Amino acid sequence: MGVGKGTVARALYEETGLFAIDCDDMIQSIANMKIKKIFEKFGEEHFRKLEKNLANFLLNGVDNAIISTGGGFYKVENLNELGTVVYLKAGFDYIIKRLENSKNASAKFKKRPLLLNLQNAKKIHQERDPLYEAKADFVVNVENKTPKEIVKEIKTLIKDKI
Repeated sequence: MGVGKGTVARALYEETGLFAIDCDDMIQSIANMKIKKIFEKFGEEHFRKLEKNLANFLLNGVDNAIISTGGGFYKVENLNELGTVVYLKAGFDYIIKRLENSKNASAKFKKRPLLLNLQNAKKIHQERDPLYEAKADFVVNVENKTPKEIVKEIKTLIKDKI
């Protein structure tokens, strides 16, 4: 949720040449609608089913790739079977400040419905943080780091895997 997963995935692709896959983009393509609309029209349970199906597809059909997942992907049972899981960690206040200071800030907030209620979003962040850490093989704190610095750290952590 606003930590820079897409930016880091693209930078990691440029450094390694590994194909980068954005799970949210793939789900939107499969459903032919934005994630916000999927939730509105079909509910969270349906969305989680799409995530699970996508995880199974990736597990059986993709090797040597960078996979950027959405915030709820940690619920997918076979997540760690996909490969090395790196959690890009940042505090809630840092994420909000990062988004507020970015180009097209209002568009970035609009595409993240959870951020329409900051109090609730902060609660979700606090609840999920330990769950993300438990699923991760590596945790990389991204606060006050450039994408290049983050990529360098990730490459060091996963050097035996790429």
